[in-house]
Parts: sequence; structure tokens; C-alpha cells
Amino acid sequence: MLLDHYTFEPTGPLELDRGPQQLSYDFWWHIGLDTMVTSEWGTPEMFENGARLDDIVAQNYGHHINFWDMRKRTHQQAVDLGAQHQMALELRPAHNPTRHYGFCGVVVSTEDLSGSIFLWHRDGDQWAATKIISIPAEPADASVLPPALQPLGAVPPLITDIDLSLDDKFLYVSCWGTGKLLQYDVSDPFNPVQTGEVEMGGVVRKAAHPTGAPLSGGPQMVEISRDGRRVYLTNSLYSTWDDQFYPDGLNGWLSLIDVNPEGGIAVNREFFIDYGKSRAHQVRLQGGDASSDTFCFP
Repeated sequence: MLLDHYTFEPTGPLELDRGPQQLSYDFWWHIGLDTMVTSEWGTPEMFENGARLDDIVAQNYGHHINFWDMRKRTHQQAVDLGAQHQMALELRPAHNPTRHYGFCGVVVSTEDLSGSIFLWHRDGDQWAATKIISIPAEPADASVLPPALQPLGAVPPLITDIDLSLDDKFLYVSCWGTGKLLQYDVSDPFNPVQTGEVEMGGVVRKAAHPTGAPLSGGPQMVEISRDGRRVYLTNSLYSTWDDQFYPDGLNGWLSLIDVNPEGGIAVNREFFIDYGKSRAHQVRLQGGDASSDTFCFP
């Protein structure tokens, strides 16, 4: 929607022509091109009470990246990632406004339960998307899986967030299901190289914090400091999904990951906040951070 920038009262819908777009989730922009980008999750009944396996199998969740004329408020193009790529969620465009590309995280594939990262980019006078990262599911005995995953015999990575450092060098991928945070060098966005990995929580692994603190949930929302040296992780996705994938209970926590500027990450042993029964979803850093800063000029 549009908000009045003095009163913050809604003034109406953003889109004057929504084209074929029906589902929505995240949005970002390429401000120099007057282009807005939006992703897709599902309708409220498809997520409010947890993930619906039948809808995933039927490929009913979102799998498009949509591009809009930001001035005219009209839909310009939908890029289909493939119906098997269910839940195209987080969008992270390059921060340098002269770089017309960005990254989209896809939660799960109906083909093999993998998660994936797509790069959107220009292809002539159109937009295109290329899969650049695929993260496999991990087989597991049904006896250690929550009921929602027992029929699958595996834990999908469940990519619930991605984040890009301000210098556009490192992309971080949180695998909420397997309990991993992965770091990729995306200096060449078409050819990412994995440069780091830590394990925290996870459906099966339940990796503890280095202090010995037990962890429920897994890396979920990711926030990067402006200097790129600190990455903050929280563990709660959405209360009904928390309960579905972590039925033994999910206690909120916040952890700090230290970053080597040359590549590599490690869990900081000194910083850990246990929120107990309160669930921690997302961090915003005072003065700005990598997922809320945007720039008009390079």
C-alpha cells in the first residue's frame, strides 16, 4: 500500500496494474531503474496454521519474482523460477545501485527437498533468473523427525533468510531446518564460492552454542553490520511453523557470528542472549545495517 509520508495513513494500493501477480512477500528495488522487485509466499490460509504439505506437493506456493515500474506503479514482468521451487521469499539486491542484480532465497524444492538461491539479472531489455546455489536435504530416520517431516525421511535445509554484506561480497544463507548458516563469496555473482559454515540448533542435529547453551530452532533471520564484521542470528520463524518443525518447544535466542574479512565465520563465544519463552524473530542495528540500508548513488 501507499502511506502518506507525513501522517503514515494508508492512501490506497501501490499497484495501479498488478498484471498476473497474485501472491506477495518481500520487496526491494533498483532505484536507478525505477524498478521494484517482489517475491511470493502464499495466501494467509496457506501459512497461518503452519506449512501445508499438500500445498507444497501441489506446488501452490509462490515461485515467481515480479518486476514493477516503480513510478507508473504497474507490473512489468514475472520471472517463473519453476513451480518445483516453492516459496520464493527473501530478496537481496546488490547495494551498489549501478549493479542491476540480486539474490532470491527459495525455501524448498518438490523434486528433492533442496533449498536454492537464484540470481536475478538483466538479459537484454528483460529480466532473467539463474539458479546459482543448491543446498541438499539431509536424510534422517523418521523416529527423530517431527510429524511434519516424518513422511519425507529427511530434513530440508529450509532457507528462511539470506543477507548480503554492504560491499556486495558475502551472501549469508540461513538453513533453519538443518541448523546451518552458510557464507558465500559472491564477488562474481554467477559463480558463488562457499567460504564459511557454522552449525547452531537444527531439527535433528540440535548443535549447542560454544558456551554449551542448548539451542532450539536454527539460524533464521540474519543481520549484518555495516562493516561486515558482525552477523547476528535469531531463531524464530513464525509461531505456528516454530511449533510444527520444533514441536519440543522453541526458546528464543540471539547469537553473534564473527566474520573474517577474507572469508570464514565463527560463533562468538562471549555474546549470547537467551530470551526464554519469548521468541526472537529479527534484529535491526542502530544506525543502519545490511538489510535495511539502500543507496541512491554508488
